[in-house]
Parts: sequence; C-alpha cells; structure tokens
Amino acid sequence: MPERVFLIIKFILEVVNVFFILYLIGYSTFLFLSVVKGAEKLYQKRREVLLNNVTNDDYYVPVTIVVPAYNEEVTVVDTVRSLLALEYKLYEIIVVDDGSKDDTSKVLIDAFNMKKINRPVRYQVPSKPIKGVYEAMNEKVPVTLISKENGGKADALNMGINASRYPYFVCMDADSMLQYDSLKEVVRPVLENSNVIAVGGAVRPANGCEMALGRVEKYRLPDNLLACMQTLEYDRSFLAARILFDSFNGSLIISGAFGLFKKDIVIAAGGYETSTMGEDMELVVKMHEYCINNDIDYSIKYATGAICWSQAPEKLKDLCKQRKRWHRGLYQTMHIHKKMFGDKKYAPVSTISYPFFLLYELYSPYIEMFGIFTTILAYAADLLNPRYMIMFFLIYAFFGAVMTITAFFSRIHTIDLKVSKSDMLKAVGLCLFEITILRFVMATVRAQALIGMRNKNQKLTWGSIERKKLDYKK
Repeated sequence: MPERVFLIIKFILEVVNVFFILYLIGYSTFLFLSVVKGAEKLYQKRREVLLNNVTNDDYYVPVTIVVPAYNEEVTVVDTVRSLLALEYKLYEIIVVDDGSKDDTSKVLIDAFNMKKINRPVRYQVPSKPIKGVYEAMNEKVPVTLISKENGGKADALNMGINASRYPYFVCMDADSMLQYDSLKEVVRPVLENSNVIAVGGAVRPANGCEMALGRVEKYRLPDNLLACMQTLEYDRSFLAARILFDSFNGSLIISGAFGLFKKDIVIAAGGYETSTMGEDMELVVKMHEYCINNDIDYSIKYATGAICWSQAPEKLKDLCKQRKRWHRGLYQTMHIHKKMFGDKKYAPVSTISYPFFLLYELYSPYIEMFGIFTTILAYAADLLNPRYMIMFFLIYAFFGAVMTITAFFSRIHTIDLKVSKSDMLKAVGLCLFEITILRFVMATVRAQALIGMRNKNQKLTWGSIERKKLDYKK
C-alpha cells in the first residue's frame, strides 16, 4: 500500500475513533447528570411525603381512562379490575376493542355483565366506525366497551377521545395495571399548575410481581433474565432522561403505557397520528409545536410517583419486534417534525431535546456499529493500542453499570419496595450485561429497523408479542 494512502486511512481512522470516544463520553456524562438529577428528585419527593408536605386535598380532576385493545383477551379483564380498584373518585373507563380477532370483547362483556346501548359519539378527531357500544351498569365508575373496525392503536385512542366525557384523559395499554394511587399522582401536576397539558407516568415491568387491588404484595425481579435486564433498563431510562428533560420542559415522549393529556389541546392539535408507529411520541412533539405556534403558555411534566406496571417481553424475538417498532416510530416522528430542528422559536425542544434524540437515539445504533467496525479495522491495520481501547471500554461499561444500579436502588428505596438479597445480587450481576451485551444486541436490531421504511405499501400493525396472565389477585 502506498505510504500516502496509508497515511490518509490512518488519519480517517483516528478521526473516527476520536469521534466515537467523544460520543461515548458525551453519553456517559449525560447519563451521570441525569441519574444524579433523577435520584435527587426522588429523594426530595420521599422527604416531602415523610414531612407530609404534599398536596393531599380532596380535589379531583375528572379523568377518562382510555384502554386501546387488540387481541388482549388474556389480560384485559384483570386490567379493568385493577382500574376499578384505583383510589380515585371521579373517572370513567373506556376500553376500545380495535377489531380484535380473538374474544377481547366477549370476555369483557361476560366478566362485567355489559349491556349493548345506543350512545352517540361526536367525532372530533378521525377514527374508524363503531360496531357496538356496551356498558357495565353496576360498577364503581362507568365502564364502557367500544367495539370498532380495525384502524390501529392511534385510531383506537382517537375513538376513546371522541367518546370521553371528561376534560382530561389517560391512555394506557391493555396488558398493564395502574398502581392504586397512580391516578392521584398523575393529576397532581395539573392541580399544582394550571398550564400543565400533559403528564407522563413511570412504567415498571410487572414480570415476577404479585399484585392485589393495584398494590404490589410481593416484589421480586423476574426469573427470566431478559425481562430482568429490561427492569434495570426501564429504571435507568425513567429515572434519568425523563426527569432531566422535565426540568426544562423538554420532554419529547410520554410512554403510551401511561400518560395524562388535556383533551381540548389534543383535539386542537389533531389527535393521534394514525400513520406513525410512534403515536405517543408524535403527539407530545405535536403538542409542543401547537402550543408554541399559538402562543399558549404550557408545560409537559413527568410524575415520578405515578406508576404503571406493564409486561416486558420475555422472548428475544418479541423484544426485537418491540424495539424495531419503537425505532421506526422515532424516525417517523422526527421526520414529520424535522422543521423544528435548530429553530430557536421552539427552543429548548429544538436546540436540546431534538438534537439529543437525533444523535443518541435515532442515529446511535449506526454510530455505535460504525465505531466498533472502525475499531476492528484500526486494530487489523495495527493503528490501535489494544490495551488502551480495552481499558476505555471497560471503564465505559463499568460507569454505565454503576449508573444503572444506582437508578435501580434509588427507585426501589424511594417507593418502599423490598427486594431479597438474591435479587440484589442478581441486579448487580446483570447490570454490566445489560449495558453491554443487551445494548449491543438492541443496537443491531435498531440498525435494521429502518430497512423498508420508505415502502409506501407497508401496513402499520399493532405488533403482537406473547402475553401472559399477570399474577393479579382480586
């Protein structure tokens, strides 16, 4: 190889490796700052509770809980029962069966002795036609089942908005359960500040938990190692990024598993977008854009104490399908709202949140895969100090693992959950594998997610994963 060509290749590899190192340092710094900020907020909240320095008045914001369901016959009845056990007075439950092919509607009708009714629905946001409306007559709060033609999760959520009676609505998944006090916690920011238009809750994997009337009777980490690593991942994500972005009104996502929204703003913004796989994130970004364009004073908050228990996939193929769908939804949202990027009009969302999601979420799998490839190439060309690189990656992995375990134990301590010594050892032992092996596998999966995205004939689907009946006691 000519010396000049060799020098050019050497220079390119050195630049790429420096960028990759700076990229990892940047992510680690963000992780450190966000976990510290998150832990500080959790301990501050716990201190306020211990000092009884929290809003505890008998005021209730009327809330509609919308549960979109597609082929959820295994879990949907227990989900509704858990919602009926919530310690809240003024709410209603609407389950929207989005053209299920199983007995989702039948098991609900039988379990709650529902009767078919004639109920007019005003279509304020687009949604597929209704096939039938059913109501339970003898429950604590109104429970409504709407059976409709299949249109996807976003379409089902829009139907729930159209049918809702109250000014705020909560969206959640049909395989999830809200903790007994979650509704109180998620509306607290609305009571504290009238400009709050949306509030995100915390999602925790329910695998391995025993629940009774919305309370955790016994908490333990899942036996399934994949679900266990996701528990650590969820705790880091919800403790870290969500709280940090919340501090400057820069949140771009409220999990579709649990979020509260002000209905009139959502309707004015156009409701859920039915052409995207990431309808939850797209709605939040759209609400930012709508409020800024119309000079509306607003804030989007995150409630650390509002907990939703959801099922994490226990099979790798199901997890891969889930993460592919999430990554495609992220791409679609960022593409739809690309005009916001760098526009000072939308700051700080456009100058901090959007670039972060672009660099460390959307492009991260490609950057990481390319960085690993060039590192191998540099080693093969004898342009790399192996001991230095191994030491660097070990430090990065150890640092990430420490942040993960800090987030896990902070969450456990501040919500008064007890874990066994064996679970403590399991969490410590798996945190290193989660930040390295699982992260690398998911990066590979996400890197493949955008293949075929420009195929206009591609049909949006719910994306099915294997459901298990949660360990729920009446």
